[in-house]
Amino acid sequence: MRFLTSLAFFLFLHFSFAQNYSIASIPKELMENADAVARLDVMDIHVEALDKMTYSVKQVVTVFNKSGDGYASTRAMYDNEKKIKKIEATFYDAFGNKLEEVKKRDFKDVAAVDGFSLYLDNRLLYYRYVPVQYPFTVEFVYEVETSDTGFFPPWYFVSGYGISVEQSKYSVTYPSADFKPLVKEKNLENVSVQREDANGVLSYVATQIPAMEEESLSPSFQLVAPSLSVRLPKFHYKGYDAEVQDWHDLGIWIQNELLSGRDQLEESTIAEARNLVKGVDDDLEKAKKIYQYVQDNTRYISVQVGIGGIQPISAIEVDKVKYGDCKGLTNYTKALLKAVGVESYYVVVESGSAKIDFDEDFADLVQGDHVILTIPYKGNYYWVDCTSQVHPFGFIGDFTDDRKVLVIKPEGGEIMTTSSYLNQENKQIIKATYKVLEDLSMEGQVVVHTTGTQYDNRFWLERESEKDVKEYYKNFWDNINGLEIKDFGFENNKDSVAFIEKVDLFALNYLSKNGEDYLLTLNAFNNGAYVPPRYRNRKLPFVVQRGFLDEDETVIQIPENFHLTGLPEKIQLETTFGTYQTEVFKKSDKELLFKRKLLLKAGEYPKESYKDFRAFMRTIAKNDNQKIILKNDSQD
Repeated sequence: MRFLTSLAFFLFLHFSFAQNYSIASIPKELMENADAVARLDVMDIHVEALDKMTYSVKQVVTVFNKSGDGYASTRAMYDNEKKIKKIEATFYDAFGNKLEEVKKRDFKDVAAVDGFSLYLDNRLLYYRYVPVQYPFTVEFVYEVETSDTGFFPPWYFVSGYGISVEQSKYSVTYPSADFKPLVKEKNLENVSVQREDANGVLSYVATQIPAMEEESLSPSFQLVAPSLSVRLPKFHYKGYDAEVQDWHDLGIWIQNELLSGRDQLEESTIAEARNLVKGVDDDLEKAKKIYQYVQDNTRYISVQVGIGGIQPISAIEVDKVKYGDCKGLTNYTKALLKAVGVESYYVVVESGSAKIDFDEDFADLVQGDHVILTIPYKGNYYWVDCTSQVHPFGFIGDFTDDRKVLVIKPEGGEIMTTSSYLNQENKQIIKATYKVLEDLSMEGQVVVHTTGTQYDNRFWLERESEKDVKEYYKNFWDNINGLEIKDFGFENNKDSVAFIEKVDLFALNYLSKNGEDYLLTLNAFNNGAYVPPRYRNRKLPFVVQRGFLDEDETVIQIPENFHLTGLPEKIQLETTFGTYQTEVFKKSDKELLFKRKLLLKAGEYPKESYKDFRAFMRTIAKNDNQKIILKNDSQD
C-alpha cells in the first residue's frame, strides 16, 4: 500500500509537469535574481532492510544563462555498494520543444579521479551537454540501489545561490518503526513546506521558493539554505552495522570498528620512534619531534576504496609505503605518538576556509571531510594536520580552525572546538623606508612580519622560484607603477609561527605630476582596502570570518630640491566593525613618518549594518590612497 501511494504521487508529479517546460509557465517572481529555476526536484528513498535501500531522483531545471550551467547536472556517482539501475536525460528549448534525448548508453563511464588519489573505486556516469542557446531545460532522472544505509546526503530545497524552485520533494519510505528516519529541519521558517509522516512514509514538499542572491560577504550557503539532515538510528555502511543515538555512540563505533587495531607498528619502527625522543622528557617536545619525522618521511595521497573512504589504512602499511591520506597519516602519527608514550586523539572535521561546525544535536556520517589529530597537554589541546609537510606544529591555519569537530576518545565521541585565529592574532606589521630621488623615482626597503592566518597567506613564498616571488610582489604592490624587485629574503620561524620578508625595491616615476605640483602617495605598501559593492535592499547578514590587524610604519625621504606644502590631519575611526587610524609626522624638512593601523573584527553582522560597514571600508580605501603635494624648489 505504501508503495502504491508513493507511486501514485510520482505519477501525479510526472504528468502534472510533462510537456510543460516552456519558460512562459514559470512564475515571474521565480525569475528574479535567478540564473536557473528548478522546475521539479524530487528524491524518493525506499529503505527495504538494514543493508538495502533504493532511491529515485528526478530533476527538471531551466537554465537562463551560462552562470546557471552548474545547476543542469547530468551526472551520478556509483561504487561497489551503489549501483545505478537507470539514468537518462532530455533537453528542451525555451518553448518546451525536445532538443535531445540521452539514454544510459550515451553517458560516459569514468573513474572519479580527483587528481591526488592513488586509487578509487568510485566511478562517475556523466553526460556533457553543450548548450547552443539559452534558455534551455534539462530533465534528468536516475535510480540507485545500494547496501549503504548509513549515508543519507543532506537535502537542500534550494541547491545554491542564484536558483529558484517551483517544487522540491523529499520522501523516505521505511519498513517499520525501527527504521523510522531521524530528521533535523534547518531554515524552513520562511519556506512554504508541507510535511507528512504516516503509514511508513515521511515526506516534505516545498513550493515557490525565490532565488537567493549571493551578496558580498554572504554566509556560507549551507548555513542559510532551507535543508534537512536525515539519518537512520540503525544502519549498514561498507560492511559494518551500527546503532547510533548521538556523537558519543558514533565515536565508539568509529573507535571499535574503524580504528581498533590499526595503530600497530613493527618493533623496528617503535624502536626508531623512541630513539627520536631519546633524552626528551616533555610530552609536547616529543610530539613535535614525531610530527617533524612524519613531515620529513611521508607524503599525502588520497586512498579511497570501499571502507577506505572513512577508515584509515593501517599504520604498518603507511610506514611501509611512506604515504597515506588524511586518515592514514593521522592514524600513523597517532601510532608513533603512542609508541613514545604521548596520548593523542583522531579528529573528524569539515574543512575549508568557510567555517562549518559539526551539528552537536545530530550525529551522522555525512558531516566531516577531513581528519586531523589533537594532543592534550597540561589542560590544553594542540591541533595538528598530519597531511601538511610545511605547517608548523600546532598551527592548522584557516583550513580547519575555529569550528566544532568530532574528537574520537577511547570512551566515545566528543564535540570540541579547534584553535581559533581571530582579529589581533592575524597580524601583519610592515616597516618600510623609501627615498624619492630627484628624477622622481623611488628606492626602498620593506620588512613584512606576519602571524596567524596572515602567516598562512604568505609563508609559502619561501618555496617559490625567484621569478614567481618577484611576480607576486608586483601584483601585491600593483599600486606602484613600474615596480622592480631588486632583492628579497625570508625567515620562517616555525616555533613562534612568524614569517618575515625583507624586500629591496625600485620604481621609476613614483611621483606623479599635476600641473606645477607633484603628488606623493604616503601609503605605498598596504594600499588595497576592499570596498564591498552597494545593495539597495540587502537580504542576508554579512560575515567577517576571522578579522585581522595591520600595523604600518613608513619613513619617507623627499629630494633636497623639493619641499612640503602641508600634512594631512590625523584620521581616527572607531566602529563596531573595527578601528582605523593614520597619522603623518614631520621628522625633518626632508623626512616623514607615516603610521597606519587597521583592525577588522570577526563576526556575523545584521544586514541593517551593511551600509555602515561599507561606509567604513570606503573611507579606509579613500584615505589609503591619500596624496600630499610637493613643490619643486628649482621651479619657483
